[in-house]
Amino acid sequence: MDRSSTKEILRLIPSVDAMLQMETIAEALARYPRRLVLDALRQILDETRETLLKATEPGPSEIDRQKLAARAAERVELLSRFTFRRVVNATGIIIHTNLGRSLLPEKAVERLELICSGYNNLEYDIDRGERGSRHAHAEAILRELTGAEAALVLNNNAGAVLLALNTLAQGGEVIVSRGELVEIGGSFRIPDVMSSSGATLREVGTTNRTHLKDYASAINEQTALLMKVHTSNYRVIGFTAEVGLDKLVGLGRERGLPVIEDLGSGCFVDLAPFGLHGEITVQETIRAGADLVTFSGDKLLGGPQAGIMVGRSELIDRCKKNPMTRALRVGKMTLAALEATLRLYRDEHQALEQIPTLRMISTPEADLEPRAHTLATLIRALSGSSVLEIAVKRGHSQVGGGSLPAQNLPTRLVAVKSETYTPNRIEQVLRNSDPAVIGRIESDAFLMDLRTMEDSDFEPVRIAFEQLLRD
Repeated sequence: MDRSSTKEILRLIPSVDAMLQMETIAEALARYPRRLVLDALRQILDETRETLLKATEPGPSEIDRQKLAARAAERVELLSRFTFRRVVNATGIIIHTNLGRSLLPEKAVERLELICSGYNNLEYDIDRGERGSRHAHAEAILRELTGAEAALVLNNNAGAVLLALNTLAQGGEVIVSRGELVEIGGSFRIPDVMSSSGATLREVGTTNRTHLKDYASAINEQTALLMKVHTSNYRVIGFTAEVGLDKLVGLGRERGLPVIEDLGSGCFVDLAPFGLHGEITVQETIRAGADLVTFSGDKLLGGPQAGIMVGRSELIDRCKKNPMTRALRVGKMTLAALEATLRLYRDEHQALEQIPTLRMISTPEADLEPRAHTLATLIRALSGSSVLEIAVKRGHSQVGGGSLPAQNLPTRLVAVKSETYTPNRIEQVLRNSDPAVIGRIESDAFLMDLRTMEDSDFEPVRIAFEQLLRD
């Protein structure tokens, strides 16, 4: 394309000022900030310019300004979207790390609104009329529920482990079984956290078998702690052996060494009645004599993201005095949601009903069947749904969040197939709806798992399929 032709084509592109006179753009200006509309307009005009300059064929004799305005209106809507958005979790993974882990109970949401919509006593002791400690707000209920002498809430479990090791073992050795040197999501590794804390890792045993004598023979004058890490995100099976917490505690008492257990998931109720086995509770760990226990707030506990440590007062007090605690502390929102969630555990039946994570785990398979048929019927009722093959099928859900690996929960799935739309196309359209609907693809079908879906999710799913059928 010669220079004169290029100039002629570029003259066809309207100016920003000219586009601002368009009715579609005027409507956008009435709804969105002017700066956002201008950004969208400039983006569309720049893209049009680049397309024309790259073309090998002669350009158009004129530019359709109405189409440009419509594209700009769509772009400004896209630019105005929050990046942090609600999604529908139809994956069947209950504690889905990528989708925000546990849903908060309604009581926690109500408490958040109350506490955050006004001033509060975050660091004010109302009874004494003087400055108080933010650590007090969740400590009492944690002591009550776990039987521990003291408690401390931090921003996440990695932070709790880091603080405990830095406070109690900096410059010393921490003995851990080689089979418990776990890595969880985001490349969080126990050895790396230990190194960052200033403590030295002392591995004992082998990957599949560790004995009490391995710990005993590794103890020396540099030993500061004995540590046990719950392997919550994997299982070693076959020819295996591990040292129980009670025996490790006995060795610790004999040698005058504290024993820490990183539980990870932080379960407060027995999940065996729901077909899930092997998840030790925090209460059991305290009763077994662990001096300090760390766990997450947003996994099996079903609350907000937090790292919680419970245990002996002497050790918790030392952690509170560590300057690192200020960098790892939580704010009013976490404390409000956590305290409200924990209070539900005073009645286990209430906890199972009102904490979404526990409710999803404990929901009987039979209860999911009618809900699956309701969702399937909603989709079938759409105009044009004749091109979709919709069926209710049996399947399996996962707890997720690094909890209870290799254990599944029976569930019901709504499976969607089509000769018109590929599974990938269905997944793409639903993922780009608002709210996004996130499912999974198996056996050439798009699947939605009812175990992780609320009844309030059905209407957004219906609207998303309606959009698919319009395309």
